[in-house]
Amino acid sequence: MAYRGKAHRFGDDINTDEIIPARYLNTTNKEDLAKHCMEDADKNFAKNVKAGDVIVAGKNFGCGSSREHAPISIKAAGVSCVIADSFARIFFRNCINIGLPIIESKEASEKIGPGDTLEVDTVAGKVRNITKKETYKIEKYPPFMQKIIKMGGLINSLRRG
Repeated sequence: MAYRGKAHRFGDDINTDEIIPARYLNTTNKEDLAKHCMEDADKNFAKNVKAGDVIVAGKNFGCGSSREHAPISIKAAGVSCVIADSFARIFFRNCINIGLPIIESKEASEKIGPGDTLEVDTVAGKVRNITKKETYKIEKYPPFMQKIIKMGGLINSLRRG
């Protein structure tokens, strides 16, 4: 699976309340959640993100509560994948469960700049930074995770067999 988009940079320890503030947890409507995605980390993110874009962050992205609203808001905003140095474990699993690809890569996290154009290939195991003409090796997704992502999440994967 390959994705292409511009990088939106964030730092370390971006928590789920910054991804989708608690004041918006009274809805499960994906479009409403998308409008407020990353609002407390970057008030203009939802206005600037385009379909296919990539969030790039530092360490411990998605820390805090285990709310699924956080990865849902990211996916609904059109983000194709998230690259970070590291992720909170429950956030990692929630992303896979809803079919949002996430990539742990210290090298990519450190070298990708805001606005860089990226091509991410989770099957080939690489991120190409078109802007900087660099390639970063990433861990390939195992076949079962590729299937979950391709099917749009765990539930869809189980329903379709």
